[in-house]
Amino acid sequence: MTHKILVVDDNQAVLDALSLLLEIHDFSVVTATNPFDALQIVRYQRIELVIQDMNFTSDTTSGEEGKALFYELREINPHLPIILITAWTELATAIELVKAGAADYLPKPWDDAKLLVCIGNLIELGSAKKIVATHNRHQQEREGTFKNADLAGLIFKSTAMERLVTMALQVAKSDISALITGPNGSGKECIAHIIQKNSPLVSQPFIKVNAGALPQELIEAELFGAEAGAYTGITKQRIGRFEAADGGTLFLDEIGNLPLSGQIKLLRVLQTGEFERLGSTQTRKVNVRVISATNENLLQAIQQGRFREDLYYRLNVIELNVPALCERQDDVLALISHFLPHRELTINTEQALQHYKWPGNVRELENACKRVAVLKPTGALTVDDFVLSSQVSSQQKAEPTKQEIEHAMRAHQGVIAKVAREFGLSRQALYRRLQKMGIDY
Repeated sequence: MTHKILVVDDNQAVLDALSLLLEIHDFSVVTATNPFDALQIVRYQRIELVIQDMNFTSDTTSGEEGKALFYELREINPHLPIILITAWTELATAIELVKAGAADYLPKPWDDAKLLVCIGNLIELGSAKKIVATHNRHQQEREGTFKNADLAGLIFKSTAMERLVTMALQVAKSDISALITGPNGSGKECIAHIIQKNSPLVSQPFIKVNAGALPQELIEAELFGAEAGAYTGITKQRIGRFEAADGGTLFLDEIGNLPLSGQIKLLRVLQTGEFERLGSTQTRKVNVRVISATNENLLQAIQQGRFREDLYYRLNVIELNVPALCERQDDVLALISHFLPHRELTINTEQALQHYKWPGNVRELENACKRVAVLKPTGALTVDDFVLSSQVSSQQKAEPTKQEIEHAMRAHQGVIAKVAREFGLSRQALYRRLQKMGIDY
């Protein structure tokens, strides 16, 4: 992205010199010879920085014109960086304006190298401020969305999980069936709890069933109940899961593993709300909201004849997909902080754990944290302390040392964008390392 700079000076030679210097260094330049034109440009164009002279008429050397322009620019955009080009006679006015919020001042004749470093740092700082402002605004919106919600203890920072939770809260308001998909250990049951806890049915029964673990010969009895003597070993009446969940919610976990015989029986009660206990001819009716979850690809299972298509569409009025942990790296450190509060990780460890694939998802991460808590209860943590089941990505770049970063800062004259690019880091990641290592910037 090309950054646009406004240069304001009544001397055309100054405008030409600054335009040439800035354009050589890939900046887009707009010029104005008087305050009126400068104000119009800032009002109607996206200007990221202004370089302004202090006087605009040949018989004026007081700097008052520049002072007036500065305050008018501030009214239009309070956060616009402004560099003052000043003569020694105007130095006191320039210092006054710096105290009032001007970014910097440079005496005439200016030093090209210092000017470029100043511009680069101010634009980087402006970009960082915009990111922080956007983050703060986003955080406020998020807090507003989740302020009165019960998130069932779910820990997340990623945009992907934020969208998912927002959708789950919307689904909670209705009574439609929902299918939660995603890999094992990713948090599907937690999403089901969020739907239940934020629904009008929160005070009603919430019955959980691992559908894949039901013995085939007992599926009917488990789901719909049985009368005494209905099969060998049952000596008293048994209430099924659907009946127990009447008026509330039934959570059918691992629905993709339910055998076809169980799918047929399940389909009927979903369609009509009616069923009979095993060993009884009396038809009973229930009103149950069904939330199901699976790590299976049900469309593929349908093609292979392992899952009924009509049941799939009955369960999947709306699908909530929980992404794998490796697809939401922003959640990794938040989860580790939750499982290992007040423990310090080296920068290299943080980076490595965020790039690890976590094949077991949140469940694997939680177990790794439990091991660390037992095996290394104190001290800074390294990657090796987590005893990961597979190697951390070999493509992970080595963490730059303090000396390497300081050398790069000198080589690039403190321009943050160039230093970050050299190490393959974002500007925010570099700022974090500079602060942690105590490097001035």
